[in-house]
Amino acid sequence: MNVLVTGGLGYIGSHTCVKLIESGMTPIILDNLSNAKPEVVQRIEHLVGEAPLCYFGDVRDGELLDSIFATHDIDAVIHFAGLKAVGESVIKPLTYYDNNVNGSLVLAKAMRKAGVNSLIFSSSATVYGDPEHVPLTENSPTGAATNPYGRSKHMIEQCFTDLQKSVPTLSITLLRYFNPAGAHPSGNIGEQPNGIPNNLVPYITQVAIGQREALSVFGDDYDTPDGTGVRDYLHVVDLAVGHLKALDKLNVQDGCVAYNLGTGQGYSVLEMVAAFEKASGQQVPYNIAPRRAGDIACC
Repeated sequence: MNVLVTGGLGYIGSHTCVKLIESGMTPIILDNLSNAKPEVVQRIEHLVGEAPLCYFGDVRDGELLDSIFATHDIDAVIHFAGLKAVGESVIKPLTYYDNNVNGSLVLAKAMRKAGVNSLIFSSSATVYGDPEHVPLTENSPTGAATNPYGRSKHMIEQCFTDLQKSVPTLSITLLRYFNPAGAHPSGNIGEQPNGIPNNLVPYITQVAIGQREALSVFGDDYDTPDGTGVRDYLHVVDLAVGHLKALDKLNVQDGCVAYNLGTGQGYSVLEMVAAFEKASGQQVPYNIAPRRAGDIACC
């Protein structure tokens, strides 16, 4: 099976490509390197014995997409490419809508033109907004996202849902991630964002090795056991395996179906810090900072 993987050199995309190759599939990567590094191609090769084919370009480039679909017999698409920082999306909403929503529409048009009918979309639990009850299920209400990032994901879900209704032969899976964390057991790939990390774990690791002075904990007055935000952290390799399970489902079902990918267990920011300190033996100094726009207490 040939799988076009947009954003395939990123954190989740790279781990998924490793699992695809290990399962006998062929990922064809498209990545613009906005939050990834080109050497990930060699790191994947080191892990699995072969380098994935990679195109360096933007998912909004319709001509490039058309060329990729014309060159390769693509069976399915896994769409990771997108900006993903809650705080940044509040500051740069138009950038997020252009990159995430417009990029997804350009991809969908290219898929339709090429006759590719199977799609897995990297969505997010932020589509649920500020939930009244946790843990969330796939039947929980969506559409009340608290930030442009979450709203962009919900818009894309709506676009893909409407597209599938108009083309019943399409098989689309919406995977709503909670909070991916961790790295490949080898340590050769993991979460190494460009610039200042927007996610908790890579920021903690940079503080632990002395690259940054202290962790900023955004708010300690939420209605949670210790006042800091509670999230559902799942291991990135488990998340990658979830995409292979979704590919199996694509082969047997039409329609547009959503699945949550999480553990159902929440941990606070300070619990994560304490766990990291215990596991690593390194102290992680932190400062309490004001709440971050768009954040919620518990998800």
